[in-house]
Amino acid sequence: MVDPSKVATPADMRALVTGTRSDDPWWFSYDDQELEPADLTRILGPRITDARKARIEEVLTQRISSLVVVIEGMVDVGNVAAVMRTADGFGIQQFHTIDTAGDYKRSKRTTQGADKWIDRYRWETTPECYRHLHTDGYTIVATTLADDAIPYDAYDWTSPTAVVFGNELDGLTKEAVAGADVRVKIPMRGFTESFNISVAAAVTLSHAVRTRVEANGSAGDLDVAARDRLRAVWYAKSVPNVRSFVRHSLANPDGQPSNGMR
Repeated sequence: MVDPSKVATPADMRALVTGTRSDDPWWFSYDDQELEPADLTRILGPRITDARKARIEEVLTQRISSLVVVIEGMVDVGNVAAVMRTADGFGIQQFHTIDTAGDYKRSKRTTQGADKWIDRYRWETTPECYRHLHTDGYTIVATTLADDAIPYDAYDWTSPTAVVFGNELDGLTKEAVAGADVRVKIPMRGFTESFNISVAAAVTLSHAVRTRVEANGSAGDLDVAARDRLRAVWYAKSVPNVRSFVRHSLANPDGQPSNGMR
């Protein structure tokens, strides 16, 4: 009999892999007003500590938009959380999941808050995910043990890349492997055939980011507009009851309280 404490529901997984992304107009829409990122940043600035502002600026300079992570057919909530934490740690902003599994496993491992700061995309099929990524200009790189897979350090990680990892039980589907532009593998030097997904992601992303730093001096690649937008969203995520505060500020530009607010 399956231990209920080790079973996760589809809702548990969906809560982990979805959220309001930084490109959603919701962050800047307040009733009949559409704010610019600079407006939101200015309004929220007084509510952000200097230490938090400095940390946000530090992370923004290292944030990466042209390297994204994809997990296909994830099963274990804890493994997804671990990869998400790794992705954020290496500065990855986009995290895509292809949710084709029907049963999920629960785990005590968490993202340690990484999910708050990255943009999470959930797809129901591999082709729709791949179409989206190709439209956005990414080369799709599948991690696989396929015979035609090249060593992961033979690929040019400085180009816009979506790296795809398979689930914990079966790896990538044939569809995911066949639809990829490039297939790579981590050379194994022991009796073990492969690493688990969280280790494979950490090894691959570490190499990819290091390659970018060596080639460009920095892995961060956000342009000014993307950085301004993300700064505003991260400010919003740092302020409790942010929408009430912004609405109050817009209604009272001189700083005087109204509607019972003090």
